[in-house]
Amino acid sequence: MTSTSVTSLAALDSLGSMGGLFSTTVLYALASGVAVGGGLSLFAVAVRGLPAKPEHEKQKASERAGELVRFAGQRGSIAAGAGLVVLLLTRWAVAGIAAGVLVFFWDKLFGGASEERAAMRRVEALASWTESLRDTIAGAVGLEQAIPASARASAPVLRPHLDALVDRLRSRTPLPEALQHLADEINDASADIIVAALILNARLRGPGLRQVLGALAKSAREEVDMRQRVMAQRASTRRSVQIVVAVSIAFVLGLSIFNREFVKPYGTPVGQLVLACVCGLFALGFWWLRKLSTIETPERFLVRDESSVQFVRPRMPSQQEEGVRR
Repeated sequence: MTSTSVTSLAALDSLGSMGGLFSTTVLYALASGVAVGGGLSLFAVAVRGLPAKPEHEKQKASERAGELVRFAGQRGSIAAGAGLVVLLLTRWAVAGIAAGVLVFFWDKLFGGASEERAAMRRVEALASWTESLRDTIAGAVGLEQAIPASARASAPVLRPHLDALVDRLRSRTPLPEALQHLADEINDASADIIVAALILNARLRGPGLRQVLGALAKSAREEVDMRQRVMAQRASTRRSVQIVVAVSIAFVLGLSIFNREFVKPYGTPVGQLVLACVCGLFALGFWWLRKLSTIETPERFLVRDESSVQFVRPRMPSQQEEGVRR
């Protein structure tokens, strides 16, 4: 071997070592930058503070926090186990973390069918209750008497909310206030339309409630039919996405187990960074598909602020006011 070849090999070895050192330095620099940026953001939030929230929002936030803790306890153990298995099979930290995150958020990314079915059951229960209320009012019965009678035959989805409404009416709570509580508990835009019609009738005591309830029940039935058609069309697309995800994961695991020489570059720090970028692109695509598959429902309009809104018992009109109306 000549001196020139020896010199060339030495130069290549030095360049390889310098390249590995450079890649490790870049990876550490990126991690340090992310840590410093996150620390500065948290420090700014701690100094400025967060805006105060009303009491009812605090209660809802605490309930959501409790649900999140229970969900994390059940799903977190499964996600940690899946991430550990992938880490042992591939020896890639990024792959283990990505597998754990994918398992943890599987329902959020690919499980929209259960939420759509729950929303359809709620709207269908509202339609059935509205029809029952309409038929009960048709028998010359007042609204205060028709609500308890219709609550007995309501669907299980609405039964707890309607039982709470009946209890409030028995405790002498004004009907508009009790109906507003019902709308807040159901927390659905379709329920707001029905409850708003009942509140207006409870305050004004005008005719035509039976016709209004019939039209609202028909509209709710049409909404259920529309959601069923849309859900049937999306079932095949959701199944195709799940097949693509399963095949991609199986392909990567198979290569990392049976052909490690082919995927050996991913074991380096730069390879892990590239793999993290690829996983991020996959996550962005899954999130975008989930956003496209979400049904856009109108926001609630029958909302209130506990600190500024007060409900007053409706005042009976005097004889002079009644004469002016006539």
